[in-house]
Amino acid sequence: MKQDNYLTIVKLYFIISSIFMFVACAQENQINAEAIKNIKKIEKLMEIARSKSIDVTREESTLWFSKEFLKFANWDEANKDKVEKLFGYDSYYAKDKEKFAEELPDLERQKVTEMLNNAIYNLEKVIDGSVKRRPVNKINWGNIEVANNALKSNGKPVFLFDYFSKTVGAKLTDSSIYNDHLGGIFHGGQRLYEVNMDRAVNPFILNEDGTFNPDKLELITEIPDTNVGFLILWNMGMPQWIHDKEPEVTKGRSLFTGFDIDNPLMRDVWSKVMKKTGQLTKGKKVTQLGYILSNEPHWFSEKGHWTQNFKEMNSISSYTLNKFRNWLSEKYNENIGLLNENWKSSYSDFNAIEIEIPMDKVLRGQPIWYDWCRYNMDRSTEWFTYLQAQLRETNPDADTHIKVMPKMFRDDYRSHGIDLEALTEVTSMIGNDAKTMGGRSFRSKKPEKWEEKYAYWWDEMSLPFDFLESVAPNKINVNSETHYLSASAWKDLNTSPDYVRNVFWLSTLQGMDVGISWFWARDSDGSPEDRLEGELNFFDPALAGSYAGSANMQPQMVNEVAQVYMDMNSFSDEIMALREQRRPLRIFHSETSAINKKNQMTQQFELYESLFFEGFPVGYATEKIINKQDNSIWEAILVYKTEYVTAREFEALQGYLNKGGTIIVDSKESLSLNEYGIKREKVLSNNKGTLIVMDGNVSAQDLKSIALKTINESLPEIVLKEDNGTSYKGCTWRVVKNDDGRYIINILNIGKNNATLNLEFKNGKKANIINMMNGLTLNNTFDIKSNGVLLLEVSDK
Repeated sequence: MKQDNYLTIVKLYFIISSIFMFVACAQENQINAEAIKNIKKIEKLMEIARSKSIDVTREESTLWFSKEFLKFANWDEANKDKVEKLFGYDSYYAKDKEKFAEELPDLERQKVTEMLNNAIYNLEKVIDGSVKRRPVNKINWGNIEVANNALKSNGKPVFLFDYFSKTVGAKLTDSSIYNDHLGGIFHGGQRLYEVNMDRAVNPFILNEDGTFNPDKLELITEIPDTNVGFLILWNMGMPQWIHDKEPEVTKGRSLFTGFDIDNPLMRDVWSKVMKKTGQLTKGKKVTQLGYILSNEPHWFSEKGHWTQNFKEMNSISSYTLNKFRNWLSEKYNENIGLLNENWKSSYSDFNAIEIEIPMDKVLRGQPIWYDWCRYNMDRSTEWFTYLQAQLRETNPDADTHIKVMPKMFRDDYRSHGIDLEALTEVTSMIGNDAKTMGGRSFRSKKPEKWEEKYAYWWDEMSLPFDFLESVAPNKINVNSETHYLSASAWKDLNTSPDYVRNVFWLSTLQGMDVGISWFWARDSDGSPEDRLEGELNFFDPALAGSYAGSANMQPQMVNEVAQVYMDMNSFSDEIMALREQRRPLRIFHSETSAINKKNQMTQQFELYESLFFEGFPVGYATEKIINKQDNSIWEAILVYKTEYVTAREFEALQGYLNKGGTIIVDSKESLSLNEYGIKREKVLSNNKGTLIVMDGNVSAQDLKSIALKTINESLPEIVLKEDNGTSYKGCTWRVVKNDDGRYIINILNIGKNNATLNLEFKNGKKANIINMMNGLTLNNTFDIKSNGVLLLEVSDK
């Protein structure tokens, strides 16, 4: 009897399991069938469109991604054990890795169906004439012109996109990876986490006897001279003979710079490597976007920072210490008594000075902290100046940039050795790997502050970009590792295409000419690249988990990257004009205050944020900007909670007033101290200019109100009013006037809520508004969704 019951239960189990499997297969087949049906429909519509001479470049990309991801979904379904393992490397996904691996194939198919439905809807509107759109200005990857402040293709400004670390091991000529859909930028340094570092510029190409390894040189010289590209210096490893020769070579190393930049042997090695590289690659298309002199450099020197676990600045070499002593001797005019007074020390001479690195954070705000942090910045700037000089001995016209993390500027930390302004001045292009996040950081245990107002976390990209554009308004901006699509602290398998469109449009509007996203690791059959197979054990632990939840699993994401670039390149002239809109207000930035204070950049963001939604780009002023640039290109400089400045910074501000400039200061406390916290006897005086010093404890909003009244005549002729149901603004916008008297207005809603907008002229005239993206007319009052993007033409006729 018991056996009969057992057999009955077993039969029921298999029947129920079969039902579930049947339902699952039916659902899968239904999703597949719908996607295939939509592919056939879009293909027919494209034929109709072509017969009417309608450009279908946008649909070609959607169709390509659809077919690719249906193939990828099949691979993921057939290899769930491997996909599950890849999810398991990411701390966020690991706890439910089986579930994610099980759901991924159908999720990919569903996203394909959704983006095909959207493409069909849009193309039908274009075909019936109810929507008008510009043809795509296709990128000619083999004929890019590097012009002043712009890249050009077919004679027009163009914005380039691609994916970093792209399918390692694949040939650069593989059209399934290098194409109009994923981008066609060739680059060296793909195997960045392998000892060989294929196609990266590195010390392994140099032998101990001073000769060069022909096989490793060939990895650089074999790059086809057909497509625009870049080369990267990889600083992680070095040959054993260097370790054997120089016992101090790794003292003072950092996360991605595995050697002491003050070491004489390493300087000699890199001199030879750079000269040889310049000689071999001079004039090649792969260098049109420059030589990246470093990957994410920083030298955090304070105790307790997370980089300490990666042996960053756990000590310093004798070379670094001696250079610091020389720097101090020059800084103090060889007067050891002045240093002892500042440091509360009793050194007999500068050669006797010692310093403990990493440094205790309690010293922040004290002279010893300032001197070390300032020196740490100066020495890194000198290192990159040296590297560039070696390269240009054999390639005088070489363009260069550095993949600086913008958070080095935006965050309050300052022991990292990165002077963003100085490094941007050194190189001929602006380099960075700016990041945003479309959702809350995985590391946050509670809602983050930005979530109260915004659709995504944008300020780590926006604030540094406005600073960079203020420092170097005519340099090409190459973001060689955009972390907009995913980052180690944030990913979302259901990333909204609206977010993708908004963030790439915003960063391009703020100066980005090239956006190379992290990352593409699918081989053409759907499997992950070789580097992500087998047991993953990388020096950088973030890499192992990067595949999970990334662009490689999201057709709607990568399709939207291609789509937004096609749209931006169709309106590249308008975007360039908007980028060059005048920056009438300049926030004064002092690295002196940033080094000394624990919250300088947090406070600065308050003012920056208040100005970000007023119809013009935010600008910056520094001592160098004031002294080197035409002061008439702005109306006023704003000083906010900036107590510490050097004598040179103070004199630059006074000189600006002497020439008739306007400065608005939040309180008498600002500018009152020198770099060592000593009270300054001088105060700013009007002279020929206008000086407004407000009472203490004014807010950023108070300072903004005074500033806007002061420059009222220079504000846009257009007035934008926003109602999003809150007391704050979420729409950032810019406006420029055309030669024919019409206005081009770009509006980006980065707010978390939809908004109702009203556009009219200052003089009260009603505005005639056309949506340039679809040719439709808008009323003076209209809506914009959260993450919405609008490009409008406005006239009073």
